[in-house]
Amino acid sequence: MKIVNPSFGVSATGGEKMATAAVDWLRDPIALVTNAKPNARELLDGIRTKLGAMRPIDNIAFLGKDSASQPAPAALYDEIAKNYKAALLALAD
Repeated sequence: MKIVNPSFGVSATGGEKMATAAVDWLRDPIALVTNAKPNARELLDGIRTKLGAMRPIDNIAFLGKDSASQPAPAALYDEIAKNYKAALLALAD
């Protein structure tokens, strides 16, 4: 799993090549990741509820940073990569 900040993009030439399978949004485990800003958890909870109308939600988990002003710890990225097929992030204000 490669996590990238899309605002910086990824170089089209060179770099690491990874093969990934498509996400099955109806079955695969999903991480809902909060940036610790106000209402981020509520936004993600609404997304989880909407997903629950079309799939089981027992493998959709909330994860997040402790502080909006600090970067996410490497352990959080490792946990997401190890346990989840997709991650939805609450990033904007």
